[in-house]
Amino acid sequence: MEDGEAKGALVTGAARGIGAATALRLAEAGYEVCISDLDQNACQIVAEGIGMGAWARRLDVTDPEECRRAATEVAERSGGLSLWVNNAGILHSGKAQDQEPDVYRSMLEVNTMGTVNGTLAALAPMRKAGSGHVINVVSLAGLVAAPGEVGYGASKHAAIAFSVGLLYDLRRSGISEIDISVICPDGVWSPMIADKVNDRDTAASFSGSILMPEDVARRIEAVAKRPKVVTAIPRWRGAMLRLFDAFPGLGLRLLPALLRDAERKQRKLAERVAAGKFPPA
Repeated sequence: MEDGEAKGALVTGAARGIGAATALRLAEAGYEVCISDLDQNACQIVAEGIGMGAWARRLDVTDPEECRRAATEVAERSGGLSLWVNNAGILHSGKAQDQEPDVYRSMLEVNTMGTVNGTLAALAPMRKAGSGHVINVVSLAGLVAAPGEVGYGASKHAAIAFSVGLLYDLRRSGISEIDISVICPDGVWSPMIADKVNDRDTAASFSGSILMPEDVARRIEAVAKRPKVVTAIPRWRGAMLRLFDAFPGLGLRLLPALLRDAERKQRKLAERVAAGKFPPA
């Protein structure tokens, strides 16, 4: 964002976790940030805590028309919409064969279609202005199949395919001043994960680095300044998981050992949480 450009930004799922941390960093960077989530009261609390022009708006990302209205409102209020961060997401764990279609559908509606709705809504004022940036917060689960989180991973794979494919279509249409970026963090200590620290079906989320929301927000701010198509956090985990994605037979052979290690890490973290030693103050 250069001096003189519109500073309007919207973050979905911003009432807590990654979204709230991101909204704070963007406000500090000079954006006038719309804090959006299903919980209007929680949004208002976050906006008041941030100050610096931040404001609250209830937003259901599964409603495309509501997303379009939000994009228009930000553009009118701030003189333009320069950044839209799709962060809202949900996770339902369990063995894939035991979950009902409605469980899959709910994750696809929020994680995939919420990303699609927000992105397409943001593109309207951005194309009119001739510039803008959409950042889609996905997950490392979008890079590799994760046992116990299959519906979640499927919805995130779709979100990545949409984001990168859309960027290709923008470029082949001659649209070069609008960027689409994807952020793929490892497990993040947010409400979505914190209440699953004892859920063995989510062991894969605890198999690597447990990040804090501020860690992800810091990278989102960096990508907002310098767009990058896909950013894995941490980078080494992204590279490792892409290897398993390229050679699924290898992942299948190593699965028992990988899950044992993931469950061990999850139990250790649960013990630290119970003892009040995590998260850090």
